[in-house]
Order: sequence, then structure tokens, then C-alpha cells
Amino acid sequence: MFQPRIPVNLLPTGIVTPLVQPTATAEIAPHHTTDAAPCSHHHAPASAPSSTLRLTPAGLAVVVAGGAGAVLVVGTVLVSMLLAVAVSAASVAVCAVVLRSLLNSQRRHR
Repeated sequence: MFQPRIPVNLLPTGIVTPLVQPTATAEIAPHHTTDAAPCSHHHAPASAPSSTLRLTPAGLAVVVAGGAGAVLVVGTVLVSMLLAVAVSAASVAVCAVVLRSLLNSQRRHR
């Protein structure tokens, strides 16, 4: 599945190039090099990476406060957008009423 497939190509001479099958990798032995000379200083053992996330109470409080702050900011933005739409709709309605009144008054005077 993960090995590349090479399609059969026709060469200009008419010779067909066959599909090359990969060889088994078990026959290939790893190449060993000489070990490095040991050094004289002390190496700390490598620690295994931890797969769990640990939160301290202070860290949990920061996460909760950050989440609450994000909710407040997003809510404020959404409410202000709704208010802007409402004010715009009200101003358009007032303009429509005024224009209708002006047009009706012009018709009556003629």
C-alpha cells in the first residue's frame, strides 16, 4: 500500500519497460559502526514524555478565567452588532415614514 507503483511505459523504440518488484528487506543487514568513546562527565537519564496534562489549581483558575473572559468578549461583540443592526433598522424606518409623509403632503397640495 505504501510502496510506490511504477507504471509500464512504452519507450519510443517500442520496448516495454516491465514493472520492477521491490526486493525483500530482510536480506539487508544494518551497517554497524564502532562505538563512540565513552566520555568522562555524567549524563542525566532521559525522562519519558508524559501523555497526561496536569493542571495545578492556579493553572485551572487561569484557564477558567480565560474562558470566561473570552465568552464575555464574544458576547459583547455579538450584542453590539445586534444593537447596531437594530439602530440602523429603526433609522431606516423613521426615514421611510418621513419620506412617505412628505410625498403624501405634496400630493394633497396639488
